[in-house]
Amino acid sequence: MRCLVTGATGYIGGRLVPELLEAGHEVRCMARTAGSLRDQPWASRVEIAQADATDAGSTRKALDGIDVAYYLIHTMGGGGDFAEADRRAAATFAEAAGEAGVRRVVYLGGLTSDEGLSPHMRSRAEVAEILLRAPVPAVVLRAAVIIGSGSASFEMLRYLTERLPVMTTPRWVRTRTQPIAIRDVLRYLVAWAGAEGEVNRSFDIGGPDVLTYADMMNGYAEAAGLTRRLIIPVPMLSPGLSSHWVGLVTPVPANLARPLVESLRNEAVCREHDIARHVPDPPGGLVPFRRAVELALQRVRDANVATRWSSASTPGAPSDPLPTDPGWAGGSLYSDRRAREVGASPEALWAVIEAIGGETGWYSLPVAWRARGFLDRLVGGVGLRRGRRDPGRLRVGDSVDFWRVEEVEPGRLLRLRAEMRLPGLAWLELSVARHRGRTVYRQRAIFHPRGLAGHLYWWVISPFHSVIFGRMPRNVARAAEAASRAPLRGTSGTGPSSASPSPSRRSSAG
Repeated sequence: MRCLVTGATGYIGGRLVPELLEAGHEVRCMARTAGSLRDQPWASRVEIAQADATDAGSTRKALDGIDVAYYLIHTMGGGGDFAEADRRAAATFAEAAGEAGVRRVVYLGGLTSDEGLSPHMRSRAEVAEILLRAPVPAVVLRAAVIIGSGSASFEMLRYLTERLPVMTTPRWVRTRTQPIAIRDVLRYLVAWAGAEGEVNRSFDIGGPDVLTYADMMNGYAEAAGLTRRLIIPVPMLSPGLSSHWVGLVTPVPANLARPLVESLRNEAVCREHDIARHVPDPPGGLVPFRRAVELALQRVRDANVATRWSSASTPGAPSDPLPTDPGWAGGSLYSDRRAREVGASPEALWAVIEAIGGETGWYSLPVAWRARGFLDRLVGGVGLRRGRRDPGRLRVGDSVDFWRVEEVEPGRLLRLRAEMRLPGLAWLELSVARHRGRTVYRQRAIFHPRGLAGHLYWWVISPFHSVIFGRMPRNVARAAEAASRAPLRGTSGTGPSSASPSPSRRSSAG
């Protein structure tokens, strides 16, 4: 089949694409920015169509010649108009699919009850209804908590359990849910590319276990070799307070944690298993919760996480590319430039640059970086805790703490775009050069202020920049020089990127 995958930069879409390719299907990916998929390991095997689901013309063009379209677009944060934006995008996509002669639309929605839905879950249900009422037959898969390495639900469960051996929790930890392993979700999605017959309905999908969130936390603790957690439910924690609490304890920021928390207030248990008539259960059955956790943990330990919840763009985060013209008509550009000769090879220096952030840190005043990340979390930003998808390799679109990779030129340039809350737009460039036979590290911080607040911000923060950015070149150079002197021994704390082998194809499931 010729398949279109929307949301290919996201957690599910980024894993679905290689699975469809492995099953023998042709794949076209639809993205608002085609370059955002450039560094994906499967990019050379797919066609990329640049389109926005709210734009009828570009969406219609992207759907031309497609048999099965996967609609994996939904807002997990953002402002109060997200529901209207989701409705508009779904209606535009459904109409364009009909005009293009698409045979089937497949949508992954939420497993919901009929009453008391949160705004985000209600929006997911509305999108499902729009697609089911459209001229093109639609298959809606309704899932509850998805357990897989890098998923927002798994990261929330993981960090709450690991960091809090004793916790007071809201009442939603006693609500029953039916989690499902990511590999079973992908198996269902791929199967509908080749399924026969005209089907237009929703299906509940879930694993074999029905658990409370408290059960899942203790199940995770057991799988991870931790002691049983003491969980004390309290009635006064609202979803808003709970999401801020989750935001402080886990890498998942409060604006993303809130829809996850709100979805846990309602029981999410499958009421039917009709999907088995079209997609039979595998011989060994669906993946149990304990096994799903073990598979996810193994991926994390092996640094083999194909996609993460932070793979998708962060709602409200800036997305403007760095202006290439210093005299950009958009206004002033402030910059802080540094350079230093390095007594190491360009390859050793690049390995340090590419491994920056996450567990490695930023080579300058860790306390100051943590404080900046904490302040960002307080005002609703992503903070530093997102870390990295891979400890040694970066690709365009990856998140690195409160930055996103905007450009990678292997061996030469890394450009990061800030996603922290700022009165303007900011970038950090780290590059490798050769000058008179010597390796040179170059660093440039760029800020485009927004209004008077932006100008004031730059001048107030400049003394701190001088200290933070001033120390980075020296420490980066030392790390590269130390790595050059050290014998090869696999992964190191400064991040030589030969850490782990990259097989020709890594499974997306787990």
